[in-house]
Amino acid sequence: MKDPATPLRVMIADDEVPARNRMRELLADCSETLPVEVVGEAGSGQELLDALQQSPADVVFLDIRMPDMDGIETARHLQALATPPRIVFTTAYDTYAVKAFELHAIDYLLKPIRGRRLLDSLERASGALSPRQGGLDDIARAPRTHIAVQERGRVVLVPVKDIRFLRSELKYVTIRTEDREFLVEDSLTRLEQEFAGTFVRIHRSCLVARAYLRGFERQDTTSSDSTWLAVLEGIDEPLPVSRRQAHVIRDFGRGS
Repeated sequence: MKDPATPLRVMIADDEVPARNRMRELLADCSETLPVEVVGEAGSGQELLDALQQSPADVVFLDIRMPDMDGIETARHLQALATPPRIVFTTAYDTYAVKAFELHAIDYLLKPIRGRRLLDSLERASGALSPRQGGLDDIARAPRTHIAVQERGRVVLVPVKDIRFLRSELKYVTIRTEDREFLVEDSLTRLEQEFAGTFVRIHRSCLVARAYLRGFERQDTTSSDSTWLAVLEGIDEPLPVSRRQAHVIRDFGRGS
């Protein structure tokens, strides 16, 4: 439980400046009853993640509809922070979202936001826990647009559209873009299920991006496991295709 004399640190995330200004005004009114300190604002999910790593907050008021990465996905990535903030979603009336939030006991505010309702939310947030990752996963209706990676004490978001391939190595998955590699502790099978339309499996340990798959070439080897290599745009070294996944070559030839 937070000390009632200590201001509640709040971050506002909304892509519309008037909405952020309105929230600041409402929070200022609430501060007469409950100490509140606005520590920052953000206009996108990436900006919010960056801001929180510079200025931690106790509570984030997070708009659901934002460009590039919506509020639900942003909230999922925030759980990778060392101390995730408590999250209150803000939204215009959305039947699906409201029912989902109520099911998973996740707080939300319907726009236009009223002062009394905001104060109620702040009072609950002052002693509440962050949403469970599982609850956020259940609410999400689409694959993520980014993957959160822990790197040198920070959380970095890797755009899925930039990923060339995903390769499992022990308990980690290597994420490869054209420029560099990242390591994430995840399951290749789970990633395959989430991004089924974006990646295709060419080996038990490797998924490649359909958008960057340029073709296949024969492998000069005596190995009994693989005789074909997948050629990816932006990747110098072709990747082996297992016999079990040879159908990918036929599908590629048919343009599927």
